[in-house]
Amino acid sequence: MNQPPQVIVGAKRPLRPMHVWAIRVRLQIANRLRDLALFDIALDSKLRGCDVVSLRLPDIIAAGAVRSRAIVVQQKTGRPVQFEITEQTRRSLVEWLKIRLGEANGWLFPSRMNRTVHLSTRQYIRLVKGWVALIGLEPAAFGTHSLRRTKVAMLYRKTGNLRACQLLLGHTKLESTVRYLGVELDDALALSEALEI
Repeated sequence: MNQPPQVIVGAKRPLRPMHVWAIRVRLQIANRLRDLALFDIALDSKLRGCDVVSLRLPDIIAAGAVRSRAIVVQQKTGRPVQFEITEQTRRSLVEWLKIRLGEANGWLFPSRMNRTVHLSTRQYIRLVKGWVALIGLEPAAFGTHSLRRTKVAMLYRKTGNLRACQLLLGHTKLESTVRYLGVELDDALALSEALEI
């Protein structure tokens, strides 16, 4: 008897470094320049999906070159957040911009149907699900927030620095970051045990 597809409710998991690498390789091999640039900027920016798709060229380009850092105002909070644009992302953006169609000061990722509007969040969600399926992961377990939390989850695991994670996510309260990253008592105890005084 056929079982209905599993529905996973709750926070979407971050990607692991091996997942990031595998998705990048698949997108590069398939020459999916837009998808690779979108994937990379989503990881670097740690923005919500609505903010990623509404990036404009002036947000990431200055004096004809891709910036190494950018600042955007988040739609949800109305607060600015700064993020790095790594060398990997700058390279993928440059390749995408060579073939991108649309206005010179327009959307970074214009809709293919109507270049005067940006890629929809619904389409972005479909793309993310497709990317994780490409490498054999369960699409229901991942979403656009998986990309938002990937780098900060890695940073937290490596350093335990919640304040840095809070700043990168643009959270106003540290409690929000704790909840967002799923920091539990076991994590806190492990960090404490690792310290030698």
